[in-house]
Amino acid sequence: MRRRFVPNHYYRDLYLKLQGLNQGSKLVDEYHKDMKIALIGANFTKDREATIGRFLNGLYQDIANVVELQYYMEL
Repeated sequence: MRRRFVPNHYYRDLYLKLQGLNQGSKLVDEYHKDMKIALIGANFTKDREATIGRFLNGLYQDIANVVELQYYMEL
């Protein structure tokens, strides 16, 4: 059903949005919510380490440094 009604560029656009997603002026919770929505929309559930890396890359550097000190399974 998705093949019939979803245009071909839809997943490419969601993936590009996911790659360019950053925290900006949002709170970390809002950024996390946007990341989860983009992952679900793009149907991207593959590599967990890549997802964590992508999440950390979009955070402010000060926050990312603190988060990197945490064990990954706690994230």
